[in-house]
Amino acid sequence: MKRLTLAFALGMGLLTLLNLSANAQDKDKSPNDVSAVRATVTNYIEAYYTADAHRMEQTLHPHYLKHMIHGDIRMREWNGAQMVEGTRANNRASIPPAERTEEVSVLDVAGNIASAKLVTPGWTDYLTLLKVDGEWKILSVVQRIED
Repeated sequence: MKRLTLAFALGMGLLTLLNLSANAQDKDKSPNDVSAVRATVTNYIEAYYTADAHRMEQTLHPHYLKHMIHGDIRMREWNGAQMVEGTRANNRASIPPAERTEEVSVLDVAGNIASAKLVTPGWTDYLTLLKVDGEWKILSVVQRIED
């Protein structure tokens, strides 16, 4: 009986410790940060759709790097300057306005780092963001392009 009581007490202690750890992580996820991360990712995709280079630039961290993965095509990379210039140069008229949709999910916020997922009809982006001077900036993107 003593072993059963000891096992129960240890189990409850472990559950309490895990619960405290989870609550500590949840405290890092302030609703304001989640909303701000979502807004940054939304600005990023809307800047792309509207060819607004200035708006795109506002979302990017100075060390931004994007990896584009598309089937058997060799992986391509773009830095921030290339992303801004690509946004400025490309006309998105080929994407009908009805297909300019996005689903943004904030996956995690831990202090000044966040991760998000952006799903569009043609690709999925996994983004890492960094909070700099109170603003969320996109540091990196791994993009899987639909075949």
